Amino acid sequence: MNIKILKLDHRPLRDKRITTHCALVSRAFKANSFFYSGIQDKNIEKNVLEINNKFGSSFEINYTQKPYELVKKLKKEKYIIIHLTMYGENITKKIKEIKNNKNILLIVGGPKVEHKYYEIANYNIGVTNQPHSEVAAIAMILYLIDNKSIENKDYNSEIKIIPNNDNKNVINLK
Repeated sequence: MNIKILKLDHRPLRDKRITTHCALVSRAFKANSFFYSGIQDKNIEKNVLEINNKFGSSFEINYTQKPYELVKKLKKEKYIIIHLTMYGENITKKIKEIKNNKNILLIVGGPKVEHKYYEIANYNIGVTNQPHSEVAAIAMILYLIDNKSIENKDYNSEIKIIPNNDNKNVINLK
């Protein structure tokens, strides 16, 4: 399965942590790549790549100046477009259909999502129909698409965390 995430309209002063957390959750739940639009922020890209280097992964992060063009391109490439919005259909009613797709683009909004994203989406999905975080929406749908996404996966990494109930247990591998 190939899952890409698009975060619309990044604003560095206001969204730095949210956009970073959207990317990190996407990475942790085994999405393949993350795109963001709005204002380019090299610090976010650098931070995610540093996490990749330290913890391992081939996860990609990219800035796009033309997010709608990216969505149209991926739709032509047979990606299913899923816009995550609290106004959408309940995820529990659509998750079985969504899971049957090999290529998925998840879109999460910025300050105000243009109507054209609702129109191009194959699905407008609400993780809940209450106000909530883009981070939570990404985590929830990625888990529902593949509940094995939370299982630890060994990457070629600099460090390895050994799960422990009592303290931090980190092994330096390099």
